[in-house]
Amino acid sequence: MANPEPEILRLLDLLPASARMTVKIVGRSDRPQVLAADFPLPWQRDRPIYINFELWRRIPRPQRDLLMLRQSCWLMSVRWFEPNWYQGSLLLGAASAAWQISQGDGLGAVASGGLAGLAGWQIWRNNQRDERELEADRDAIGVAARRGYSESEAARLLLEGIETVAQLERRPGLDFIELLRCQRLRAIAGLSPLGATHEP
Repeated sequence: MANPEPEILRLLDLLPASARMTVKIVGRSDRPQVLAADFPLPWQRDRPIYINFELWRRIPRPQRDLLMLRQSCWLMSVRWFEPNWYQGSLLLGAASAAWQISQGDGLGAVASGGLAGLAGWQIWRNNQRDERELEADRDAIGVAARRGYSESEAARLLLEGIETVAQLERRPGLDFIELLRCQRLRAIAGLSPLGATHEP
């Protein structure tokens, strides 16, 4: 696209209001991926989505809508700060380690730091688990339903979008997570002999 600005504005308008505050759409023709986003870290307020508009324009618009909704839903599903046991353990462990260090208690600081590290690792693991990828698909389909798409249509378009992106990026095939997502989307779209209730 010679001028991606109209498409960027259209895509931002497509996003849920909660995502518009943090998601930024950035044109990056130097990236081999059609659509990509880095895993957001705790201190990052903005969550950019990078688009290669030269490839993006080759995708039918309804597929583009679903791909963008899905990418934004995935970004917004990564939550570093929410009240739960792991967050409490991380804060308690970090505060205790700092206090132990100030008191000159090396052993206590190591124990408290270990608790904070374990809790932090669990938070990271929860945000990285495969189920997050499937949840992002479901969330995107839900948002698309509020944009005029039916559930089965949205699932079919997202499925087609995943396959189109792989072709445009000249990949030999889909990776494991994409295959799992496609299997689930086929069931939701009614394209699989297995019903959605039998999804993995």
